[in-house]
Amino acid sequence: MSLNIVLVEPEIPQNTGNIVRTCAATGSVLHLVGPLGFSIEDRYLKRAGLDYWDEATIKYHESIEAFFKQHGDGKLYFSTTKAVHNYCDIEYGEDCFILFGKETAGLPEELLKENRETCIRIPMNEGIRSLNLSNSVAIVLYEALRQKNFENMKIQGKLVKYDWT
Repeated sequence: MSLNIVLVEPEIPQNTGNIVRTCAATGSVLHLVGPLGFSIEDRYLKRAGLDYWDEATIKYHESIEAFFKQHGDGKLYFSTTKAVHNYCDIEYGEDCFILFGKETAGLPEELLKENRETCIRIPMNEGIRSLNLSNSVAIVLYEALRQKNFENMKIQGKLVKYDWT
């Protein structure tokens, strides 16, 4: 199963760097949709992603229109604070795309209106505008992975100096 995380016009390099690391750790494909609010050479972006850049699969799209031209017929989910569906109530299928909007504005409302049934929301307390983008990606992505029993992922860790027995 390949999950696809799509960042539409991300603005904060540290968030994108953290998401690169999350995608590398999960084997998910990261799609960056421009225009980006930073240079991919940004030192904060690289620092947040640490040494995981070579481990991540990253695809670049010039615009949202270019992304839809290539992937518009795929199974798309739109993560937004404005959705009526809980992200846990969705059954994430093979090769789905989970879209996240830019930090200051989210995804365009016209896009959300056209895709109401596949808009998803992370529940949070009243009066809270939103969660951090990299946290939101991790929450939704790990739910999709949990539904597939973390297929092809290392499930157990081990101590360095001691044995668990």
